[in-house]
Amino acid sequence: MNTRPLTYAQAIREALAQMMERDPRVFVIGQGVWSPWYVGTSMQDLDRQFGRERVIDSPVSENATTGVGIGAALAGMRPVVIHPRVDFMLLAVDQLVNEAANWCYMFGGQVSVPIVIRPIINRGGEQGAQHSQALHAWFMHVPGLKVVMPATPYDAKGLLVASILDDNPVLYVDDRWLYMETADVPEELYSVPIGQAAVRRAGRDATVVAISYMVKAAVEAGERLSHEGVDVEIIDVRSLKPLDDATILASVRKTGHVVVADSGWRTCGAAAEISARISEHAFDALRAPVARVALPDVPAPTSRALEGVYYVGADHIAAAVRRVLHERATHPLRGRASVPP
Repeated sequence: MNTRPLTYAQAIREALAQMMERDPRVFVIGQGVWSPWYVGTSMQDLDRQFGRERVIDSPVSENATTGVGIGAALAGMRPVVIHPRVDFMLLAVDQLVNEAANWCYMFGGQVSVPIVIRPIINRGGEQGAQHSQALHAWFMHVPGLKVVMPATPYDAKGLLVASILDDNPVLYVDDRWLYMETADVPEELYSVPIGQAAVRRAGRDATVVAISYMVKAAVEAGERLSHEGVDVEIIDVRSLKPLDDATILASVRKTGHVVVADSGWRTCGAAAEISARISEHAFDALRAPVARVALPDVPAPTSRALEGVYYVGADHIAAAVRRVLHERATHPLRGRASVPP
C-alpha cells in the first residue's frame, strides 16, 4: 500500500470521505459537524465535498439526533452520529442502551442497526467537570454495543472503516488529545479488525495494557524504563468490546507483572474489568498484584494547576511498573513460575 504521513484527525476524515464515496448509504449527522471548533480537522470540508444533505449539522438535541440515526440504520442507511463531547451523549443513553443495542435481539436477528456513534473525549484546557469526562467504560457494560478506541492514525482510519462496515451498533470513541499525532497511513481503503489488540512494544519484564491516549503515554514510559534496564511489553487494547483476552493474557503469562492504564475513572472502569479478567484467567502467572493507572474518583478540576495533578500519564505508568516489579520481592505471589502461553 502507498502510505504518507497523516494526523490522527486527518485519518478520521479520510476514512469518512472514502466510505462516503464508496457507499451512498453512509452519511454523517451531529452537532457542529461543519465547524472545526467542534470536530477539529477530522471533518474538514466534508460538507463541501458531499453536500449538506449527507453531512448534517443537527440541532442541540443529542437524544433526537441519535434517534434519527437509529431509525435511518433500521431503514437500511449507515449513519455516523457524532457527539462532539461525550459528556452530553448521556442525554442519548436511552436511545443507545434501550433501542440500538437491543433491536437485533428483540427481532430475532431479522433486523440490524448498522450505526456508528462517534463520541469525542475532550479533556484539559480548564474546561471543568461537564466537558472533560471519559465515559467509555459505561458502554462496555451493555450487551449489543461494540466499543473501539483507536490510539494511532493508522487505527483511527482502519477502525472507523470497520465500524461503518459492521452491521452492529459501534461506539467509535476518539480522544482530542490524539488529534495531532502523526504517522504513515495507507492511501487505499482498509479496515482494522474489531476485537483485536496490538502489541506496540515487545518486552519480557512487565506488561502495560493501555487504552486510547494512554497507549502514547505507555510508549513514552516504556522508553524511559528501558534506560533503567526494564523491558516493558505494551498492549494497545484498540477494542474494549469485544476485548482481545487472548493477546492480553499471553503477555501476562510471559511477564508476570501487569499495569493497566486507562484515561477514565478508577472505580468500575475499563482498567478494573481488564484487571479482573487477568486475575480470573492468569492468576497463576502473576508474580505481583495487578496495578491500575486511572483517574481519581473525583470530577475533573477547572484549575490548570489541579489539572496537572489530576490527569495521569507516562510518569504514573513508569512509577506503577517500578512498583509491581518491586512488589515481587515481598508479595506472597513471588516465585510462581510463568505459565507458557
